[in-house]
Amino acid sequence: MTPIPFWIEAIVALLLLLSAACALAAAWGLVRMPHFFLRMHPTALAYTGASWSVCLACVLYFSVHGGGLQLRAWIIIVLLAITAPITTVLLSRAALFRARTQGLRTEVPPSLLPARRDDWKR
Repeated sequence: MTPIPFWIEAIVALLLLLSAACALAAAWGLVRMPHFFLRMHPTALAYTGASWSVCLACVLYFSVHGGGLQLRAWIIIVLLAITAPITTVLLSRAALFRARTQGLRTEVPPSLLPARRDDWKR
């Protein structure tokens, strides 16, 4: 076990503080935005940024602590990079469908397809 230099610990601490700031910004954006469609964007970006900085701090700390490059935390980053945009799109499409079918909002755009299947042939 090698002792960890102070400057490595300082970088890890700054990355963790950056993560906390991103999570706080996401929570603030969630509270401040007026409706669901505006709430999705800042929270998805800020939470992803917070997760990236925590994983980067984890890789840096354990690479120095273990004496070799530890890339196990990068699996989390790769999974987040793949799943976060997909989840955001699916949630937005579900909310848009709900808003259109239940008439919850008037500012949602109209559907590109006709309401009935019989109208497709015209």
